[in-house]
Amino acid sequence: IKKKKLRPVVYSLPLPLLRHSSSRTFQIDYDKDCFLKDGELFRYISGSIHYSRIPQYYWKDRLLKMYMAGLNAIQTYVPWNYHEPTPGHYNFTGDKSLEHFLQLCNDTGLFVILRAGPYICGEWDMGGLPAWLLQKKSIVLRSSDPDYLASVDRWMSVLLPKVKPFLYQNNGPIISVQVENEYGSYFACDYDYLRHLVKLFRYYLGNDVVLFTTDGAGKSYLKCGTLQGLYATIDFGPGGNVTQLFTVQRHAEPRGPLVNSEFYTGWLDHWGQKHSTINKAFVAKSLDEILALGANKNMLQCALNEFCSSKGANSPYLPQVTSYDYDAPLSEAGDPTDKYFAIREVIRKYKKVPAGPVLPATPKFAYGTVLVKKVIQFYNLICIKLCFFYSGARYDMSFGFMLYRNALPRNCSDPCPLSSPLNGVHDRAYVTVDQVFQGILERNKIISINITGRAGAQLDLLVENTGRINHGKDINDAKGLVTNLTLASDILTDWTIFSLNIDEVVATGHLNKLQRPQSPMYTPATTVPSFYVGAFQIPSGIPYMPQDTYLKFQGWSKGQVWINGFNLGRYWPTKGPQLTLYVPAHILTTSVPNNITVLELERAPCGEELNTPCAVEFVDTPVTSQGAAQLGHDPSKGGNGQDEGREGRERGGGKWSG
Repeated sequence: IKKKKLRPVVYSLPLPLLRHSSSRTFQIDYDKDCFLKDGELFRYISGSIHYSRIPQYYWKDRLLKMYMAGLNAIQTYVPWNYHEPTPGHYNFTGDKSLEHFLQLCNDTGLFVILRAGPYICGEWDMGGLPAWLLQKKSIVLRSSDPDYLASVDRWMSVLLPKVKPFLYQNNGPIISVQVENEYGSYFACDYDYLRHLVKLFRYYLGNDVVLFTTDGAGKSYLKCGTLQGLYATIDFGPGGNVTQLFTVQRHAEPRGPLVNSEFYTGWLDHWGQKHSTINKAFVAKSLDEILALGANKNMLQCALNEFCSSKGANSPYLPQVTSYDYDAPLSEAGDPTDKYFAIREVIRKYKKVPAGPVLPATPKFAYGTVLVKKVIQFYNLICIKLCFFYSGARYDMSFGFMLYRNALPRNCSDPCPLSSPLNGVHDRAYVTVDQVFQGILERNKIISINITGRAGAQLDLLVENTGRINHGKDINDAKGLVTNLTLASDILTDWTIFSLNIDEVVATGHLNKLQRPQSPMYTPATTVPSFYVGAFQIPSGIPYMPQDTYLKFQGWSKGQVWINGFNLGRYWPTKGPQLTLYVPAHILTTSVPNNITVLELERAPCGEELNTPCAVEFVDTPVTSQGAAQLGHDPSKGGNGQDEGREGRERGGGKWSG
């Protein structure tokens, strides 16, 4: 990455309206190596829950289950791109109502450790930074680049005043706020940037709130990730020497409370890899060792789901699955697992656990097989001009798909190589000539295919964004065709580009009104990307319906699915390990049939040529394609756990990072 000379910029910020502080205090006692809450010794045991990955309908359920586990706090991220999808347009309503979530935490009796960003990582697309930042090609993210800081300042001038009333000093639940995230793992090492953030947070939140940083348990990460005025904490998973690991924090903070801000109860999955798990006894043992030292800790407590398309990827490029399962103590459906109860028993040794039964698993129902029919090929939708944005120049899409259209400059009666010599397909391109499928170009994997067609034939590339890199130096991850393609010796230029608003097409119900095509234009072995629609009725006479369920794609290849216009995310059973998508009950209805829309990108297991009907199946249990596996470090064999996380993450197979 080419660096440019940067200068810190001081902006004139409007004076915020501050609420009068009460006598409540939360602070660090460096003499006693602890936190003090209202002058009394305090230790938090918290769990991570991401409000942006759980429907608002289920927030209270998940928070109550975390409270009943014995936790006294939760930790949550604020994804910038979730709330400001386009510059200057903010959304804090419905599932995005951060203020409602914070109030629920307060009502439940849980303190909040807020990870406000602006960068959060969190296996979230681009680490939570909005993709529209990349429209400025020279921008240096996470630095004192004036273009970047100007956008950060505008965002924080909206976010932080919303946070202010919920600080503990203002009778709210927030006891501490993280500034940035794992900055010591980033290449920039820009102390002016961190200083700017500290001034910004102090300006809006005041001088009484505890601000902190989090970095990997290695001294090299603390070098660039810490700054005077920010309390330095570390993260690590089970398997290491806990006492030794905390000496790394002591390198930056000789006095003060011991804090592990991310303790990994499991790990994420990538498409095409085995499902990752960590034994409950192993997690419980390390948790016990940490709490025995009197340390404060946060663990990944609640598995989550990546509805829509906001999941990220690791480098070298490996996109993450839709489910944020993480082998967490609470499943993505909010069900307490054996690991949940093992952790609860450890916590019981150190503090009083709330009396009473734990809330049970949410009921599930297998609605069975639902027939779907093919209604239209993807490319035929381009005529719906209101639903697609045309761009005559290169355009960086935020999520989803872009269509690149051109004409073949030469006859290819014999196969001609269509190539991306500079690996410029980000991330996966479905290639057709006159709507006849030719093959797939894929980032880092398939950079050339052979195509056939006459000169002047319509060449279409449907380019799928499968998630931006969320950690490390490559987070400035542009999408679409980022470099030229070649056809034999010809460089292809002058593309017509469509940025596709598929969610709007589905939500308006237009696809359900279309008739099934009479002459499908595909061969028995492959298909042009196509839409399939169907409907199903929730059974009557059964109490407490509708219920949660899981959608299974037996025999399907890769695509996306919507129910009643709600984007459930990606399926990719040919890769695995995730074979089912979680369907929360709140998107279903008993009053009218429920609509289901499937966009199959590669090959459906049905159709006239196969003489089989097209169908998906609702089941009551999640399914993975492979058994348990340990990615990278095997925690059952111990290890120091210090440096595997950051370096391993950047290799795409690391174990201890978050």
